Amino acid sequence: MTQAWLGRARRVVGPSLIDQVERDHHQSDQEFRRRRIVVTMTLVAGAALLGISLSVRPGDDVFYLLTVLVALTWTGGALLSGPLHLGHIPFRDRLRRPIITPIVTGLVLGAVFVAGSLIVRELPALRDLVNSVLAHARYGAVIPIVAVTLLNGVAEEVFFRGALFAAIGRRHAVLISTVIYAAATMATGNLMLVFAAFVLGIVLALQRRASGGILAPILTHITWSTTMVLVLPALVHQ
Repeated sequence: MTQAWLGRARRVVGPSLIDQVERDHHQSDQEFRRRRIVVTMTLVAGAALLGISLSVRPGDDVFYLLTVLVALTWTGGALLSGPLHLGHIPFRDRLRRPIITPIVTGLVLGAVFVAGSLIVRELPALRDLVNSVLAHARYGAVIPIVAVTLLNGVAEEVFFRGALFAAIGRRHAVLISTVIYAAATMATGNLMLVFAAFVLGIVLALQRRASGGILAPILTHITWSTTMVLVLPALVHQ
């Protein structure tokens, strides 16, 4: 029974998280070095802007400007670093763009984090950390908050699972990219945000490795982050 269940689970998650599709994304040594230089510079600038944006007083309109600048930094650096790819996953003996599976993955991740928030809200120290992140969603207008959330979700994937992942090389790219992603969020000074980035980053990096592109991580990220913005503020009370 256990082996049968594991077999079914493997068939479900294998194409999107484990099995790697064939791809030819070769770069010359010069192109690879250039990508690494651009990625490093972008990482420093983006992390600094991220920390500044989340230090802004909730409700202040400058927050939206700063978050847009963060997104432009990630995206601009990624595009300047070199070519990016959308990726494919196998479905019914054909390679297709990953759409439905990443969205479902984002909803599952959202449900896991929502369940975890029910525990976090009973622990004052952790609740305060989460509330400091959600303050902008709680006091800001819904449409602009959702818009910048989606924009930054796309931008982060274009950079971290696109340019950065490619700049690491073939060895340990999942772990290294995830650690760097979590480390970049340390500029915010919020350990709960760092923890969330690490958990989310592992899943997104596995999707990137499996599909060979950024489409799956983008769809999962924006599905998850939209769920967080719309649901968590009502669950984790101050």
